[in-house]
Amino acid sequence: MSDTSAKSLADQLVARFGDTLEVSTERNEITADLAGADLVAVATALRDEPAFRFSELIDLCGIDYLGYGQVEWDTTTVSGSGFSRGVEGQALGRFSWAERPSGDSQPRRFAAVVQLLSIEHNRRLRLRVFCEDDTLPVVPSLTPVWPGVNWFEREAFDLFGIIFEGHPDLRRILTDYGFVGHPFRKDFPLIGNVEVRYDPEQKRVIYEPVSIEPRVLVPRTIRDDADLLQARAEAADKWREN
Repeated sequence: MSDTSAKSLADQLVARFGDTLEVSTERNEITADLAGADLVAVATALRDEPAFRFSELIDLCGIDYLGYGQVEWDTTTVSGSGFSRGVEGQALGRFSWAERPSGDSQPRRFAAVVQLLSIEHNRRLRLRVFCEDDTLPVVPSLTPVWPGVNWFEREAFDLFGIIFEGHPDLRRILTDYGFVGHPFRKDFPLIGNVEVRYDPEQKRVIYEPVSIEPRVLVPRTIRDDADLLQARAEAADKWREN
C-alpha cells in the first residue's frame, strides 16, 4: 500500500471507529488493535460499509508474546570463538521454569491477528485482539462474518490454545488425537514432551521420554537492519517533500 493510501485508510478508521480502534502504521502496513468485545461489530462494519469493503479474510493466526523482545544472541560480551558461547537459551528445555521469560514488553501474552483485504479499494488491514486472560485465552469467533475463517481458528486453537467463542466446531486440526499441550506456545519445549517409536517385540507403537538433548539452534532477536532504517528515512523525506 502506498504512503497516501495508508494514511487515508488510517484517517478513515479513526474517524469511523474513534477510540474503539488503536491504529498504528509501520512501513505502510496498518494495524488496528481492539478489544475482543468489539471484534465482531467492527469486523462486520469493515466488511459491509462502502468506505471499507474488506470482503476477504486472508488469514488468521495466533501469537504468543511470552519473552517478546528478550534476545538470545549476545553479540557484545562474548568472543568470536564460537557461536554457542554467544547464546543464552530462552525456551523451555533451555531455562528453568522459575527463570522463564516474562514477556513484560506486552500487556497480554496471547493475541489473535486477522489479515483483511479489500478487493474493491485495493487495501489491506491487520486487526489484532489481545486475549484478556493469559490462563484461558478467549476471543470471539469471526465465523459469522467470514465463514472461511473456520479452519484458521481451529489452527490457532490447536497450536496456541486460543479459544474462539461461538465457533461451530472448535477442535484440533493439525496435531494427533490425544496430543497434550499447544506446540506453538513459547513455553512448549522445542524437542517435544515425548517421542514415539514402533516396538517390534511388543508389536505396537510406544511413547517414551524425549532422548534428544536440548540445544540452541536459532537464537531469537529483534532488529532493525540498516537497509530498513535507510528506507524509513527516505520515506520520511519523501513525505515531507509532498
